[in-house]
Amino acid sequence: MAEASKRSTIYFDSDLHAALRVKAAHTDRSVSDLVNEAVRLALAEDEEDLAAFEDRVAEPTVTYEALLKDLKARGKL
Repeated sequence: MAEASKRSTIYFDSDLHAALRVKAAHTDRSVSDLVNEAVRLALAEDEEDLAAFEDRVAEPTVTYEALLKDLKARGKL
C-alpha cells in the first residue's frame, strides 16, 4: 500500500516559483513532483557524501602546509 502524501507549506522566491511552474507545465508534471524529486536527489547526495566520509575516516590526514611541501619536493609546484 502506498504511503499517504503529507502536506507542507513552502515559500518560494517569486522567480523560482515562476520557473517551477513553467518547468511543471513543460514536463507535464506537478510542482509537487518536481520539488519531491529535487529533495530526494539532494538527500541522496547527502547520504553519498556521508558514506564517503565514513569510508575515509581511518585515512591519515595531512596539513595544507605538508601537502605543499610534498608537492614542491616532487617538482609538482
